[in-house]
Amino acid sequence: MSQSASNTTLVFLQTLLFTDTDGFARFRQEPIALDHGKPAARLSANQPVRELQLRESPPGFRSEFHCTGEPQWVFILSGQMEIGLQDGSSRIFSAGEHFYSADVLPAGATFDPKVHGHWSRQIGPEPLRTLFVRS
Repeated sequence: MSQSASNTTLVFLQTLLFTDTDGFARFRQEPIALDHGKPAARLSANQPVRELQLRESPPGFRSEFHCTGEPQWVFILSGQMEIGLQDGSSRIFSAGEHFYSADVLPAGATFDPKVHGHWSRQIGPEPLRTLFVRS
């Protein structure tokens, strides 16, 4: 959480995994204003939620390159998750962290594992437990 440039509105920084115009997955951060509630408990506007799903991945889990089927929030409940991109970069998310996964296959594209998507893996000795929230 941080304050905006005006120092009056608090924001929640959403890490976004998205498909850029060139078809490659990238990360960026976008603010969500916390402009509801009271000074002691700042809130965002309500966000629509359709379903949630829990997952546990054992030590050693690693996926192949893939795209997100539909945009979803991913919350790390325990363990650590690494997300790798086609450009060779990766980010590690630990318990209590999150990202919004929206790197869907571009309309009309055929999946190419050398261009599209990301891979994910569990790291460390503890199983990875995640919560997916779809809107």
